[in-house]
Amino acid sequence: MSITGHATTEGTARYRERLQAETIAATHFRLEQNLWLSSLGIGTYLGRPDAETDARYTESIARAVELGVNVVDTAANYRFQRSERAIGAALETLVESKRAARDEVVVCTKGGYIPFDTDPPAGQEGVTRYIEKTFIKTGVASMSDIAAGSHCMTPKYLAHQIEQSLRNLRLDAVDVYYIHNPETQLGVVARDEFETRLRAAFTQLEQSVADGHIKHYGVATWNGFRVAPAERNYHSLERMLELAREVGGDRHHFRFIQLPFNLAMPEALTLSNQTFQGAHVSLLEAARALGVTVMASASILQGKVARGLSEDIREPLGSLASDALTAIQFTRSTPGITTALVGMSHRAHVEENLQLARLDPARPEQYQRLFSAGAE
Repeated sequence: MSITGHATTEGTARYRERLQAETIAATHFRLEQNLWLSSLGIGTYLGRPDAETDARYTESIARAVELGVNVVDTAANYRFQRSERAIGAALETLVESKRAARDEVVVCTKGGYIPFDTDPPAGQEGVTRYIEKTFIKTGVASMSDIAAGSHCMTPKYLAHQIEQSLRNLRLDAVDVYYIHNPETQLGVVARDEFETRLRAAFTQLEQSVADGHIKHYGVATWNGFRVAPAERNYHSLERMLELAREVGGDRHHFRFIQLPFNLAMPEALTLSNQTFQGAHVSLLEAARALGVTVMASASILQGKVARGLSEDIREPLGSLASDALTAIQFTRSTPGITTALVGMSHRAHVEENLQLARLDPARPEQYQRLFSAGAE
């Protein structure tokens, strides 16, 4: 039995009000796309594909929602569909125990990479057999649809993946559905063909909205928004919105993007690689102008940017108790970033990181000192 409904303005506002009564800072929540979104979100990428990790994620997700996180992020291929299933178990527990309601939580998932089921097949022959049995012989996709041996975004494939994700998540609707790293296709096909494929994908996602299976869509990228326009795997947000408008009109549902943003990967803020009405702007500026909400992945880059931070960084961000908290504070304080996603598969990490929900982000003048100090 799936959990019905989706995140709503009223539900997320109710969640915000309840958590603020428990000393959560008002600035921890941001109103975007008529939803109140927490400035920290829980990611589910890393971890072994085993029952112990499944159970830890289920506990961590439930605890995160209790402490002030109402943005939950995953993908079909994370831990071979196990992360989606752990989220489904957590949501079911939260709803049944009345610790949270479905309309209070924003659930985001992704499709594009071929996801294995529970465990990886043995060797390349096993991978080939799995793809042929699961996707080719069933008519979900043809071999020519699969780019780089691992990525597909045809309409039929995305429809199949959305249905699969809904089963895994135990939901009848997901709030945000991303095409996962579409730049993978650009390694194989020319720009014109890529746009044809992307337009077809957006057409399917608009249909999935109409069918009530998803509420919003977008793209979750790794490199596409962080490179120069001359690079083969570059994405123009303005052009993507034009394609969405072509298939969905002015009321299209392309409303979210996700990309890495952290102390070591600040390109969304510092690189003017996008255009808006002829002007060269940063990705964050373009997103704001185009009405697109930005989610930051890799907020601590798997811990790589959470070690040995200098006082020039720590002090403007509040001299917090740990480098990890400082790195997350940097991301959630960046103008234009709505939610900083952090992978948390242990309850202790959830409780440590959610200390930030009780604190305001760095003020603009504090944040600016990070860059002025580097220029001195």
